[in-house]
Amino acid sequence: MSTEGKDSKKHAKLRGEWAELRFMTAAAEHGLRVIKPWGDSSRYDFAVEIGGRFLRVQVKCTSYKQRNNYVCNLIRYGQKPYKEGDLDFFGIYVIPIDAWYIIPFHAVSNLKAAVSLSPHNSLSKLAPYREAWHLLCAEEHNASGETGRSAAPGESEPEAEG
Repeated sequence: MSTEGKDSKKHAKLRGEWAELRFMTAAAEHGLRVIKPWGDSSRYDFAVEIGGRFLRVQVKCTSYKQRNNYVCNLIRYGQKPYKEGDLDFFGIYVIPIDAWYIIPFHAVSNLKAAVSLSPHNSLSKLAPYREAWHLLCAEEHNASGETGRSAAPGESEPEAEG
């Protein structure tokens, strides 16, 4: 058996762990309380606590560019798609442009394997979720992960207390 496959998996795992650290840092900078489940068996990477409620976040990252878009895989280890109830948000880090997309699960639940992000196109379907940290700060969320606030993606966030 070739070691190339093993090295590739190891590299992907290390990159995923690095993206998780980046998420925790960015979330803390936005005043969020982040909780990491023990072990690797949860269907999400983090829980963000808001007023006693928890939002489940799965962190992904990509540097894979296809034409003008970055493509990010949205399937779990073992090639299984995420289902409703597995998580509330994807936190997707686009490495080459140092940008986060905070995307509610319902916004991409119809996609089976991957999402295409167009950071250069402010009119793209997922553009409103670029740096949309305020979605994780909202005080009310319904079962679909939508906020109960009338805030639009891109609005200014409240000052975090330190």
